[in-house]
Amino acid sequence: MEIKVPWGRGEQTVRLKDDRLAGIVHPNEVESADEFETLHGALNNPIGTVSFQEFINAEGELLFIVNDGTRPTPTAKVLDIIEDDLSATDPRFIIATGVHRAPTEEELRFIFGRHLERFRDRIHVHDSRADGEMVYIGTSVNGTEMWINRLGVEADRLVIIGSVEPHYFAGYTGGRKSFLPGIASYKTIEQNHRYALLPKARPLVLEGNPVHEDMIDALRVFPDKPIFSIQTVLDRDRRIYAATAGHIHDSFYAAIEKAKEVFCVPVEKRVDVVVSVAPYPMDVDLYQSQKALDNGKLALNEGGVLILVSKCRTGIGHETFYDLLSSCSTPAEVLDRIERGYVLGYHKAAKMAEIGLWAEMWAVTELSNEVVERCLMRPFSTVQAAVDEALATKGPEAKVLFLMDGSITVPMLTS
Repeated sequence: MEIKVPWGRGEQTVRLKDDRLAGIVHPNEVESADEFETLHGALNNPIGTVSFQEFINAEGELLFIVNDGTRPTPTAKVLDIIEDDLSATDPRFIIATGVHRAPTEEELRFIFGRHLERFRDRIHVHDSRADGEMVYIGTSVNGTEMWINRLGVEADRLVIIGSVEPHYFAGYTGGRKSFLPGIASYKTIEQNHRYALLPKARPLVLEGNPVHEDMIDALRVFPDKPIFSIQTVLDRDRRIYAATAGHIHDSFYAAIEKAKEVFCVPVEKRVDVVVSVAPYPMDVDLYQSQKALDNGKLALNEGGVLILVSKCRTGIGHETFYDLLSSCSTPAEVLDRIERGYVLGYHKAAKMAEIGLWAEMWAVTELSNEVVERCLMRPFSTVQAAVDEALATKGPEAKVLFLMDGSITVPMLTS
């Protein structure tokens, strides 16, 4: 049989005997209505706030916080829907990059679509390291010193556009995440992401998750700040399956229930070989693609082979992350180094090293073989070559499972 595996904006073909296939896993198939009707329905029925039109037409400076180009958030579609509402306003935009680099021109067009030229001179790209516009807003219950971009602190009103999917240590993306880490300082994000190393920082978990708690604390500082949140949940074809709007937390929690329907996928049992794909735009670099490894491990047998498929279009993505991995010869050494001192980026290396203690990690990327090897993975030029070698290595009874949207799909074992 032939299997089409996402590869950037294209695909690679893998040929496989039927009896060696354990399954092809996509996000669950759900019935999506007209996208514009879904968005309109959310905007016309906000949770816990005034209507969107009333919010937009209020006095004061209006700031939109939108995701960067590494997220599948359909910001441009949302702007299509609210275009008429914005006709009498002059909003500003801040791109919530967190610690990511600034978007490329291609990514700006992905984010804003046909609205880019209208708003281009009103767009500020958050820079967590160099942005001089940071304001100290206090310390979280976990001790994180919270510095936030001045634009988000001083704007009279905020509109947040996000998407909700499982996240491997924050529980879920979306909602509060646009504020912290979205427009927070590097120091704040570093302190927050340190908690990713703790057991309760894992996918689908919010209660007791210290990463999530920090994000909530950052918004408690502004109890009276008018915020209108627009959250979307995408289906397997990147169409809008559900949308919620209104209060930043209430709309986020409402969207989670829909996200579970899409992204929590039943898998009968663990297998010896898992191919986990970081599809476009999550294939931007190795740092972001690591999420596909973390989800893929949930369907893998101990001693198995986990194959990451990601173009890593712009390279590694975080120097500290790579410096740690490339300076160590074993996963155990990586974890030992982190025990002696944490800096931002180490949490990603830790998650990879934890997998490396009990399984093999292979990778099909556009990175050089040397770079992949220094990241403690075995490089392959094609998915076919990696799958063939893995099945040959694991023996005649081994089967392979394909996780086609590994960055945001969580395998849930049923046996």
